[in-house]
Amino acid sequence: MISIILAGGYAKRLWPLTKEVAKPLLPIGGRRIIDYIVEKLMKLEDVEKIIVSTNLRFRSEFEKWAREWPEADLEIVCDRSYREEEKPGAVKALSDIVSSLDADCLVIAGDNLFTDDLRNMLAEYRRRKTVVMGLYDVKDLSLARSYAVVEVDREMRVISIREKPEKPESTLISTGIYLFPRKTLPRFREYLESGRNPDEPGRFMEWLLQRETIHGYILSGEWYDIGTPETYEKALASFSSSKS
Repeated sequence: MISIILAGGYAKRLWPLTKEVAKPLLPIGGRRIIDYIVEKLMKLEDVEKIIVSTNLRFRSEFEKWAREWPEADLEIVCDRSYREEEKPGAVKALSDIVSSLDADCLVIAGDNLFTDDLRNMLAEYRRRKTVVMGLYDVKDLSLARSYAVVEVDREMRVISIREKPEKPESTLISTGIYLFPRKTLPRFREYLESGRNPDEPGRFMEWLLQRETIHGYILSGEWYDIGTPETYEKALASFSSSKS
């Protein structure tokens, strides 16, 4: 299994914090956001390699960071952008990477901060043998409007995905953590060739649900999407260097 950390954004909502520092490299609890992710991935026996997808603007910073993880099989892969207006989009960057892979993939958005160790999610993936997406219950319909909102049945089979709905019918949201079987990987190119949104993974998952079975896994513990100064401050207040 190959893990891909999506870290190619420019995080303008967090400026000036992220004007010179990539969002996944922001410090929290004496570490960087991405350190928490890599530590969890290193504990998963199935993960053989970790690919970090970023851009030319922050390439050197990620390469410097990667040298702090000599025990990890890390590869930094860059799109050709230096600024927001040039970026290909998360789905396009992911499609470019998986086009050369012949392995199952664990994809994680690099601005995720969570306490679940992902072992149970991986166990569900082995049991289901389908696409599995990580979910979190934000317990607030107004807050759910900012995310891809997901509904599941009693067997945790996903029955609907709606990207940033005005009137959400669920407080379960996508966390940007996905497990894809290798047979599903050609779907990324198929999706893009149909002229669809190249940036929002939630849009891709909406489209994929019409073509494949998807199951959900609800993350336990805490979860933060570091997208705004407010959520960053909340995560700073909650996390300490002792958390992993």
